[in-house]
Amino acid sequence: ACVEIGRPMPSEADARYVIGLGLADALAHVAPGLTAEEGRLLAAHYRRVYLGREPEIPLFGGAPQLLEDLDDAGFLLAVATGKTRVGLDRAIAKNGLAGRFHATRCADEGFPKPHPDMLLTLMDRLAVDPRETLMIGDTTHDLDLARNAGAHALAVAYGAHEPEGLASR
Repeated sequence: ACVEIGRPMPSEADARYVIGLGLADALAHVAPGLTAEEGRLLAAHYRRVYLGREPEIPLFGGAPQLLEDLDDAGFLLAVATGKTRVGLDRAIAKNGLAGRFHATRCADEGFPKPHPDMLLTLMDRLAVDPRETLMIGDTTHDLDLARNAGAHALAVAYGAHEPEGLASR
């Protein structure tokens, strides 16, 4: 998408870093200094490219069973994501997860990660104290979100960010 608007291709590290951020923050990171028009154009190209490949994006292995086990054990499950509401709803439907989560919050419904708004809203909705909340994520943005909201965090090292970066949080 960057190349299509005449910007350099982001490095793999930069591309992986923005996973989990809201779209505006992600684009500002990989293509700093965009004009408003360039930003709109880049976002449109990104959406076209992403949506064209979205069906190829699998859940992590074992995730559906883990979610079922946690739900069966009585844990309240929620999603805090950099996706838009439309994108999350599409992913939930595609992966057969309808009804699995007690609450969800998306980047276009408030402040994106790592601002605490997303997680604070979910905890409020579920009447859960931060000390009883565990944010599980695969990015430093997830871990920073948990810290900023006063919640516990657990990193999975097989996702978007390198284990070293996750361990530094």
